[in-house]
Amino acid sequence: MPTVSVDKEDLWERLGQSYTSDEFDKLCFEFGIELDEDTTEEVEAAIKKGLPAERPQLKIEIPANRYDLLCIEGIARALRVFLGKAEAPQYKLVYPPGGEADLIEVTVAPETQRVRPYFASAVLRNVTFTQRSYDSFIDLQDKLHQNLCRKRQFVAIGTHDLDTIKGSIRYLAKPPKDIKFVPLNKDKPYTAEELMTIYESDRHLGKYLHIIRDSPVYPIIYDAEDHVLSWPPITNSEYSKITLNTRNIYIDLTATDLTKLNIVVNIISTMFSEYCEVPFTIEPVKIVYPDGKTVITPDLSSRPTPAHSSYINSCTGLSLTTPEVQKLLGRMSLPTTASSADPDEITVEIPPTRPDILHECDIMEDAAIAYGFNNLPDTFPATSTVAQPLAVSKLSDIIRHEWAYAGWVEVLPLILCSHEENFEWLNVPDDNETAVKIANPKTLEFQVVRTSLLPGLLKTVRENRSHALPLRIFEASDVVFVDRTRERQARNVRHAAAVWCNKTAGFEVVHGLLDRAMAMLEVPRIASTDAQAETGYYIKERPDPTFFPGRAATIYYRAPPPKPKPSGALQTIKAALHKKSGDLEIGKLGILHPEVLEKFEIGYPCSALEFSLEPFKQGMPAMWTNDDI
Repeated sequence: MPTVSVDKEDLWERLGQSYTSDEFDKLCFEFGIELDEDTTEEVEAAIKKGLPAERPQLKIEIPANRYDLLCIEGIARALRVFLGKAEAPQYKLVYPPGGEADLIEVTVAPETQRVRPYFASAVLRNVTFTQRSYDSFIDLQDKLHQNLCRKRQFVAIGTHDLDTIKGSIRYLAKPPKDIKFVPLNKDKPYTAEELMTIYESDRHLGKYLHIIRDSPVYPIIYDAEDHVLSWPPITNSEYSKITLNTRNIYIDLTATDLTKLNIVVNIISTMFSEYCEVPFTIEPVKIVYPDGKTVITPDLSSRPTPAHSSYINSCTGLSLTTPEVQKLLGRMSLPTTASSADPDEITVEIPPTRPDILHECDIMEDAAIAYGFNNLPDTFPATSTVAQPLAVSKLSDIIRHEWAYAGWVEVLPLILCSHEENFEWLNVPDDNETAVKIANPKTLEFQVVRTSLLPGLLKTVRENRSHALPLRIFEASDVVFVDRTRERQARNVRHAAAVWCNKTAGFEVVHGLLDRAMAMLEVPRIASTDAQAETGYYIKERPDPTFFPGRAATIYYRAPPPKPKPSGALQTIKAALHKKSGDLEIGKLGILHPEVLEKFEIGYPCSALEFSLEPFKQGMPAMWTNDDI
């Protein structure tokens, strides 16, 4: 969740009272946010030592979908309404004296469709900034850029001193060599090509260059006299930068996602409209697109959404009347109107600051927060909610416990590994039909989803070579295979695997571990030639490049026939088919090949065991099946 740092005394002033850390922590909990840290003690300790210190800060964790709480203005505004100290503000669009004809007009060029096609703007008139409110304004932009805007990929925000802008505004897209201006905090002009090189080493701006680097044209914003205002999504120009003396603020936003654009322009304009001469008023801007379509931004109209008292009561276990529900929603800054036709229905006017409300259940959640989660009645659920483990999970737990009792150590390596580790290092060829591969891996270490537990176990041995021998480790977890018959083109398979590392190979040790696992699963050991046995397991020698020649074996499992039932014509047919199905190859064990050990940088012989747990789901004793758990 994003964390917002707010000035402690400033927040107390806005809330109209002071709180102790415990009191404010409780208030935050009731409202659905969390006090992460109060720096008062650190500041006081620094002052006592004669060290420079900032004013005490409160660091507050905000839910990821509450963009209206990403600044002190939004937090204070919401808490004042929640505490009943203020009414929810009504945000208004205020047109110039000449109406729509006098609005600032932005013309969008056709070339912008190739890079960042959407545009929005807003104007804040007669703003009075202090240093703290100015810093909060900049910090909110950064929070939105990192959060909702996905590091400026979806939306980029620019802010300008409107009084420096001449005439109408043009949003263009030009080749990099044709763009030249003085960027923010620089003292001479550069071309866009030069800035791409200069900003490569910039810790702040360098991480945004990739967004447009490969585009044949770069977005650029001009005024009527060809002064550059902004080079989105990288930086603004020095020409129109805002300062503490700025009175009229022009906000531009470019985007690749129209929905996020509308959310961001509403949040950035409404949060700081309280500093306008007439609080909570915003001047709109006319955007003219290449096809002649005209859009007025921002759109501050509320969204009427129906809610029902009966639904809220059924979810919360309360018995509230419609007026009581309306009062609770009012505390959450949600204006409501009761329906004249249906006493159970409420029309909730969702303000432009609450894009997180998408469904009636979101309204119910706000009503529950206002009532207090701790105050909700404790009732036994009407439906049975008794859980039971999946058969394969129960099997895994049996194996894990028994192997741990035998003195083996469970490890939990990552499910992703490199292509080499999964194939070449195990001497296994890749047929391109087995492993699920990551399309755009961030590192070479995470290229495929493992199809065997052995790479993770062997890497664990490698990283623990300094430990005393023998090393006895195991894992019972999922591997993933490509499966074209499935909707998601892949399937998970639960495996159990173990590796023994010592000065001697220890084939008999992993063989004994297999026997112990089968004994706990009540699967008898049988001879491969025993055709009369209904169920059991056995091993047969096999050639396998992962293992030393002549020191590898395949594990076979003969599943028991389906249990006959009284109704059983179908069961009889299934049993007959089962007898013809043959024994299943479920795994392998053996002494690992020296080449495999060399690639994993292991200097001692190792024996390994790996088998699938999936076939045992059907053959488990009745006490372990889902039907009886």
